[in-house]
Amino acid sequence: MREIILSLVAGIIVGVLFKFLKLPLPAPPVLAGVLGIVGVYLGGVVGEWILNSFKG
Repeated sequence: MREIILSLVAGIIVGVLFKFLKLPLPAPPVLAGVLGIVGVYLGGVVGEWILNSFKG
């Protein structure tokens, strides 16, 4: 839980800093970004499942 809170705080700080500097936010569009993160996570889960299937 601590990692989640620290990640959120760091993201807020970066977002505020970029707005004050009038720079574009360093993030993809919301839906594309969320789907990319979900895809990476699911790829890791599937990869682990495949590796475990061939071990035994």
